[in-house]
Amino acid sequence: MRPLIVLFGDSHTEESFREGGWGAALAHHFSRSADIVLRGYNGYNTRWALKVLDRVMDGVGRSPAAITVFFGTNDAALADKYNRLQHVPLDEYKENLQAICSSIKERWPSTIVILITPPPIYDEGLQKHPSGDDNSGELERTNVSTGDFAKACIDVANNSGVPVIDIWSEIQNYPDWEKSLLGWDGMHLSDQGNRILFEEVVKELKKAGMSLETFPTDLPLVTI
Repeated sequence: MRPLIVLFGDSHTEESFREGGWGAALAHHFSRSADIVLRGYNGYNTRWALKVLDRVMDGVGRSPAAITVFFGTNDAALADKYNRLQHVPLDEYKENLQAICSSIKERWPSTIVILITPPPIYDEGLQKHPSGDDNSGELERTNVSTGDFAKACIDVANNSGVPVIDIWSEIQNYPDWEKSLLGWDGMHLSDQGNRILFEEVVKELKKAGMSLETFPTDLPLVTI
């Protein structure tokens, strides 16, 4: 059987199979050697993800080779603003993320868990495109607060001994990242931003021994 790579996360994962998405690029990259399984849940934070984790993983079936865990943008919603119901305190976020990693490893000890930090926020872009019917004019999440959750994600990875992709920092290494690597809403990745994340995921998988060179090709190739 082909190895499974499961993508578990919020809207950054749910939307990853759209045209130009990092999940779609991953499926194309491994099109003859691994199956990419999408488990993305728009709007979810780690509190809700932890509650549904067993049900989500029951649906996966056999042991995956790797699972990406990509949460934090919704947890970082400010506690006193429009999307306050999504907010999760920083300490609880860390506890939830740790519990998600532990649960996956208890179920499938050989599965590689890869954490992904939330991407950065372009405050000005987000303010121009508020959520729902929010007319307050106030930011309901910021790049600074999201950065705190990115750092917390890295802490969990280091304490758990699992790899982490710091996409919050990586995106901000590029000039004009706010408009070139984030989409119209200032929160989700653009096609270029998705490409960077795809490349980072491929790098981490390769470090763990999963690549086009190590995965067998499904059935012989035809050359004409």
